[in-house]
Amino acid sequence: MTGCLRLALGDQLSASLAGLRGLDPACDRVLMAEVMAEATYVPHHPQKIAFLFSAMRHFAADLAARGIAVDYVRLDDPDNTGTLGGELARAVDRWQPERVIVTFPGEWRVWKQMRQWQRELPVPVEVREDDRFFCPIARFRAWAEGRRQLRMEFFYREMRRTHAILMDPDGKPLGGQWNFDAQNRKPLPKGLRIPEPFREPPDTITRDVLALVADRFGGHFGTLESFAYAVTAEGARQALNHFILHALPWFGDYQDAMATGQETLFHSVLSPYINAGLLDPRAVVAAAADAFHRGHAPLNAAEGFIRQILGWREYVRGIYWLKMPAYADTNALGAQRALPDFYWTGRTSMNCMAQVIGQTRRHAYAHHIQRLMVTGNFALLLGVEPAQIEQWYLAVYADAYDWVELPNVHGMVMHADGGLLGSKPYAASGRYIQRMSDYCSHCHFDVTTAEGERACPFNFLYWNFLMENAALLRANPRMGLAYKGLDAMAPARRDAIRQQAERFRSGIAGGY
Repeated sequence: MTGCLRLALGDQLSASLAGLRGLDPACDRVLMAEVMAEATYVPHHPQKIAFLFSAMRHFAADLAARGIAVDYVRLDDPDNTGTLGGELARAVDRWQPERVIVTFPGEWRVWKQMRQWQRELPVPVEVREDDRFFCPIARFRAWAEGRRQLRMEFFYREMRRTHAILMDPDGKPLGGQWNFDAQNRKPLPKGLRIPEPFREPPDTITRDVLALVADRFGGHFGTLESFAYAVTAEGARQALNHFILHALPWFGDYQDAMATGQETLFHSVLSPYINAGLLDPRAVVAAAADAFHRGHAPLNAAEGFIRQILGWREYVRGIYWLKMPAYADTNALGAQRALPDFYWTGRTSMNCMAQVIGQTRRHAYAHHIQRLMVTGNFALLLGVEPAQIEQWYLAVYADAYDWVELPNVHGMVMHADGGLLGSKPYAASGRYIQRMSDYCSHCHFDVTTAEGERACPFNFLYWNFLMENAALLRANPRMGLAYKGLDAMAPARRDAIRQQAERFRSGIAGGY
């Protein structure tokens, strides 16, 4: 072989990938590998593994159909070394390329591997920037330099201006304001028609992968029975069209809502496809903006959805590459408790937790409010060690990669970065869950009380969280109302709540 060996990772399944650009089918070759190390560095949900392996196999088949030579290593290949580095070294030995071309990865641990390949492989390793994002890493660094605070809202405004999205000709935001978040918190009314989620029946390739994953990873958290993810770029585009047509118009109003038996509501469930490379985020944002301009979706829906991709997704990636690797080791609130076993079993009398964990087990999916204000909020209030809940999120969700999961959980959920990413902890009592869902009406616990045998654990843990962290949080202007409520509480009641929280935390290892 006189050409280049080009490595495509499992989250780089884009025909426009920088590492594939300029490929010469006459002499270049693409390497793809299913390796045990990538499937097990955390115990990934079987549906996540199946989605990626099937999508990789379909992507490889598409490349081959275009006349591109693909060296594809399956997990059950008896010569599989089990690591990306091992398979790359084997491929270099087999094909003797002039050089290796890779695309910058999404995870710090893989970036460390790439630098090792540059040192150890007998041929040059070229690392190309991953330009599938709106904001290059260097540009985010330039934006962040010299700022006392890094706030997503101001970054998002710059992205809107730069890419001319939902802007009027005078350079002002359509509708006269930058975001409509205040309009996007309505509880779900009774009788509202909920669209069916997009589902793609498994084809022969996917069925083969499902059998492989069931055999090799059957002991991981999660089931395979309901697998219905799209696994091709065309399938992902159909999922996007389905969302725009059937769900986007109501997404804005009800994006924070939760309901028993309604696992997707008006959410897109597109993040697995975007993060794996099957969907271009620019195309997704353009489709949502176009839906508004055509009058198909109101501005609060289009803007709220676009903000998640153009704003939040780009912002957390920027924070990740700006602050890693030290970022992952911060623990501003000093949280040290173990993650309760029921995060892995789903067996708990707290209905909201049982609902969200059960849904996660079945689909490797929960929407952002379920993650932030139910499973995340509980971990924050309990005082779980950040690394433990971060590993859980990384393992159980199909869209989770370290660059997006770590800042979201470390910064937004656990406030472990001390307020770098978010201006306040997202701590809330059970009243928030009651307002935004029907979970509390079917729960063993009473959401109206913070004391007694039937008291909602979210309630007494919330007040105890405020007491335990008063020295760190009381001065935060966004926490003023919460501490005003705590200060109005009688000392005897504060003591009773503190004692109940301690009894709960001491006994939670056995389930609750």
